[in-house]
Amino acid sequence: MGYPGRRPVIPPQSHQDDRETLVSEHKHKGKTCRQSAAVFNVVNSIIGSGIIGLPYSMKQAGFPLGILLLFWVSYVTDFSLILLIKGAALSGTDTYQSLVNRTFGFPGYLLLSVLQFLYPFIAMISYNIITGDTLSKVLQRIPGVDPENLLIGRHFIIVLSTVVFTLPLSLYRDIAKLGKISLISTVLTTLILGIVVARVVSLGPHIPKTEDAWIFAKPNAIQAVGVMSFGDLFENYCRNDDLVTFGRFCYGVTVILTYPIECFVTREVIANVFFGGSLSSVFHIVITVVIITVATLVSLLIDCLGIVLELNGVLCAAPLIFIVPSACYLKLSEEPRTHSDKIMSCVMLPIGAVVMAVGFVMAVTSPQDCSHGQEMFYCSLDNFSLTNISISRFQLTTQLSILNISIFQ
Repeated sequence: MGYPGRRPVIPPQSHQDDRETLVSEHKHKGKTCRQSAAVFNVVNSIIGSGIIGLPYSMKQAGFPLGILLLFWVSYVTDFSLILLIKGAALSGTDTYQSLVNRTFGFPGYLLLSVLQFLYPFIAMISYNIITGDTLSKVLQRIPGVDPENLLIGRHFIIVLSTVVFTLPLSLYRDIAKLGKISLISTVLTTLILGIVVARVVSLGPHIPKTEDAWIFAKPNAIQAVGVMSFGDLFENYCRNDDLVTFGRFCYGVTVILTYPIECFVTREVIANVFFGGSLSSVFHIVITVVIITVATLVSLLIDCLGIVLELNGVLCAAPLIFIVPSACYLKLSEEPRTHSDKIMSCVMLPIGAVVMAVGFVMAVTSPQDCSHGQEMFYCSLDNFSLTNISISRFQLTTQLSILNISIFQ
């Protein structure tokens, strides 16, 4: 009710325009922030830890062939994404799971869900292994700390990092909240690359070359195809290198900050398969705790990273990249058999099957030696530090020659 003789107060048009402008800007800012967070999360997931592990795959395949395989895998991955987009357009779907469900029914959907769960889950296990191995070496460099102290052992570090960092971060329901964390991880990755480049320049001339360093191809090339995304480059550096110790710390933090993104994927797969895509607050917490607990227990029992990466690559990455996208497109597309996309799909599918089968057999029957926790031979020289640039090339060559003679005698 208004007072007699008074007219209702109408806010000026300019105030309404300002209010609408502020609301519009707020919505636009929120959308921009979510897009930025998504970009940082994707960059962190792809580059955050994967780029550090490329030397391991190069070692497996041989450096020249490894470079060629890297470009080939990059092209195949890009082409697989194109096939997924075309398959989604043909089937009227908008997700990988719905595409496979529409193409191959529930059995195909279930198989894809298993692969989508195992790939990030095994990645979580490998991240725990890397965290324990890397940060234990960092803590051992603290003056006065006993290297045999259980509180700086890999098992305690894995449990501590899980309880204090990865579990709380993984409990977020909205992955966009990890955007700032992913940005930090990306910045640390840049620092790590700078450290690696610096050590290439300073240590490269002093490190003895192995006999097969430039061999074109090695028998483990097939295993290398599936391992082009993980590994621990810092195992090649000496523990008494302070700059590399800082790099190890950055790497450990990067892996810890990448871990929650993988947990999001595993939890999302479970939610889609068993709960219709949504989880209550209680089930969200319970499933997250169960996934992380199982991954932590497995990582405490396994200390060799190589076999974990090889099996994850050949059993999960190969079908997800090579086989499933090609099979979906070949079944949905009505293009002639001579069409370039169909020809490429017909090539990718059997290659993926071969990589999967042969890679698994080689990983099981011919596992790589696990050098977990071992120093490289050039780090064990008496009174010798690779970071001490005052040592002359002659002294280093003489000491390395003596060491090689003592090793092979």
